[in-house]
Amino acid sequence: MNMAAQGVHKYPDGEEYKGEWMEGKRQGKGQLSLADGSRYTGHFEQGLCQGPGVIEFADGSKYAGEFAQGKFNGYGIFTRSDGMMYEGEFRDGKVSGLGLLTFTDGTSGLPRNEGRFEGSRLLERKRATEAVRQAKQAAQQARSVHL
Repeated sequence: MNMAAQGVHKYPDGEEYKGEWMEGKRQGKGQLSLADGSRYTGHFEQGLCQGPGVIEFADGSKYAGEFAQGKFNGYGIFTRSDGMMYEGEFRDGKVSGLGLLTFTDGTSGLPRNEGRFEGSRLLERKRATEAVRQAKQAAQQARSVHL
């Protein structure tokens, strides 16, 4: 039976991982600091970001929510460094699905920027109340991951 071990590894490219390991791979809870100043804190599976986590980018933007195969996937909240925020669904590292866009002034526009998004485009206006609720719940769970 393999048990997760704690450890720190500095990579040649300047990245550093601190957390749990299993069979030579990042597995369990950990923190990965990237060479560009970005930092991910959350769960890993087979070396990739998987499950709840938070990534803070060097430019001040942040994503808190669900990951799969190392990318934003599921529900979460992405906040740009200027405060603009999207709460909703993500797929393969991109905005995709139901969500709500909130501008830097705290409004969502008139008409409201809520509905089905694909990337930066609003394809269909509709209520996204449940998706926003799940995004907030996923973000809260992601922020509660501690090493």
